[in-house]
Amino acid sequence: MEEPDFWDKPEESQQTMKTLASLKEDVATYKQLQDQYEEIELLIEMGYEEDDASVLPEIQETLDDFQRTLDDIRIKTLLSGEYDENNAIVTLHAGAGGTESCDWASMLYRMYTRWMEKKGFQLEVLDYLDGEEAGIKSVTFQVNGARAYGYLKAEKGVHRLVRISPFNAAGKRQTSFVSCDVMPVLEQEVDLEINPDELRIDTYRSSGAGGQHINKTSSAIRITHLPTGIVVTCQNERSQFQNKDKAMQMLKTKLLLLREQENAEKVSDIRGEVKEIGWGNQIRSYVMQPYKMVKDLRTGEETGNVDAVMDGAIDPFINSYLKWMSLGGKALEQEA
Repeated sequence: MEEPDFWDKPEESQQTMKTLASLKEDVATYKQLQDQYEEIELLIEMGYEEDDASVLPEIQETLDDFQRTLDDIRIKTLLSGEYDENNAIVTLHAGAGGTESCDWASMLYRMYTRWMEKKGFQLEVLDYLDGEEAGIKSVTFQVNGARAYGYLKAEKGVHRLVRISPFNAAGKRQTSFVSCDVMPVLEQEVDLEINPDELRIDTYRSSGAGGQHINKTSSAIRITHLPTGIVVTCQNERSQFQNKDKAMQMLKTKLLLLREQENAEKVSDIRGEVKEIGWGNQIRSYVMQPYKMVKDLRTGEETGNVDAVMDGAIDPFINSYLKWMSLGGKALEQEA
């Protein structure tokens, strides 16, 4: 950084600064663990010397904090994928079921926004389509923060809700599905040629919350890649040109990821929309009636505190997924 020409290449310089910040964070966390470890030893020693059991709650509290920090470090070591450090783009699509599924999509959207707030991540909505009566039919948003994709890749798949529907006058239990697709935001421009004849580009009026340009002009863009069926949309930017540019970046990223895969099954993992949004394809079930339980069907991680999960407490599921993958979970999933 002290080199005179350090800032001559802004992109490389910014990447170096980003790496430096990450290393500083790691060192600071390690120092914090050292201090906590010494504090725990000191408290235990004091408790024995003075035969004072009143220090036990303080020891337990410090130990719990130490364990949480240590677990976070362990999880970070599992985020070693090529794109794990990158920001992420998440798309939620309501499945069959009309208003009920759209309401479920809005609940999941709220869950992820709460999780982002706790992580200190920034949210940027790229596309938003309201449900016909309530909820969200689809939403695409970008999550900006350290290792956002590394964490959120655990959420890719179909999420299943079982509850007594507030939209059902008979008060019957109903099952709803929403698909979650996650892709990384690549730092550099994707060098990938796309044949214009293979694209269908549609324009439409933006919807949802936004500035003065929302609902005024047909600035929103939907691009369909005909050979693969991949669809990307963007309406957040102020002009049709900017929306098209962002949508093309998203499309190129998806096509690049597809090209990097070696077999059709891995391709299906990248393209969340390939799987049918319904029975047999879910990664996680959220049951609210007749009992309360959220269970990840890949790792077996579960909790009865559904309210906490819907308020953004999804780290245990993300962490268990990363551990599961590091132990060969992918192979197990393919065998299943």
